[in-house]
Amino acid sequence: METPEPEAPDLDAPDLEQPVRVPWWRRPIWMTPQSWTSLAASIGFLCAVMVLALVPAPYVVWAPGGTVDTLGHDASGAPLVEVSGAETHPVSGQLDLTTVSVTRVDSGLGFAPAFVAWLRRGFDTLDRDLYYPPGTTAESSRQERAAMMSQSQLSARVAAARAAGLPVSPHPMIAGVVVGGPSDPALQPGDVVLSVAGQPVEDADTVLVALAAALTEGDLGDGDELDWQVRRDGEDLTVTTSVRAGDTVEDRLGVQLIDGFDTPLTVRYGIDEEIGGPSAGLVFSLAIYDVVTPGELLAGRHVAGTGTIDTDGRVGAIGGIQSKVVAAERAGATIFLVPADNCEDLAGLRTDLDLIRIATLDEAIDALTALHDDNHLHDGNHQEVPRC
Repeated sequence: METPEPEAPDLDAPDLEQPVRVPWWRRPIWMTPQSWTSLAASIGFLCAVMVLALVPAPYVVWAPGGTVDTLGHDASGAPLVEVSGAETHPVSGQLDLTTVSVTRVDSGLGFAPAFVAWLRRGFDTLDRDLYYPPGTTAESSRQERAAMMSQSQLSARVAAARAAGLPVSPHPMIAGVVVGGPSDPALQPGDVVLSVAGQPVEDADTVLVALAAALTEGDLGDGDELDWQVRRDGEDLTVTTSVRAGDTVEDRLGVQLIDGFDTPLTVRYGIDEEIGGPSAGLVFSLAIYDVVTPGELLAGRHVAGTGTIDTDGRVGAIGGIQSKVVAAERAGATIFLVPADNCEDLAGLRTDLDLIRIATLDEAIDALTALHDDNHLHDGNHQEVPRC
């Protein structure tokens, strides 16, 4: 009986006794309820991180900025605060104005950076609409800060002259000039107005009333020219401007007038134009005073400070005081002049700086003079220097 030959094995048939390898992308996904919960939580966390990092927050951040030694010199060797018109004297030490770095009006800020800034020493967050009112642009912000800086420099010159015992006389003054306006560039901020259209003037109101009458009566109209006699950097000049359409006299002239003062001092500031605002007034006035008075006010010390100044020498509070203290620390200062109304804003800030409380320019001069002596002696009498 014949037996059939066994069939040859099919070498291509799968070995049913061996596991079949399935590519990972073809395998079925089996997830427990706990796995789905973990996945959803992870996705939610990633979305939250993206929102915190990318979605703009309604805040701006104040951070410690740089410092500038107002008794120092620029790259060409010229003093950063150059004074003429009175006898000058040698100075020593370093007198720093302090700055803060602020989120630009055209830059966004995520929630995460805002939160981190809120936690950091010397940083602060502020409501964006309070710092930059709606409608503020980068250019309008720059112009506003430049105008405040210009006004602080003018006030510092007058306050320093008064503190040094130099003559000061009131006169109307150009506080600002509209760029591209009918008075640009003939008039410049800081010009002392001596006469308008040949008529001597005593104050800003005199100028505005006289010009308003001339415009109303038709003696002066759109496109007409107007002669001004001004004193600029100690030199008397006659300049010509024009008149344009506008709602107010200042609009039609393209200038802002204030009651200013004339002094024998001429001050040239070599400060970076990117630095703006009014908060360097106190430091500017101290720098000018130190240059025009005998003796060395700082006596080689490294002093920093901040605060607005008016023409009577009153010191005003500023924003970002903690940021400025940290900036002064980083620059190596040992003494920091604090506006009296800012002292409470430094509660809780740990610093090795000697924080001196200042309400007037005279107080700042007295404090620095007193600190010259290790025992805080001034004019032979024991004087306790006020501190925050």
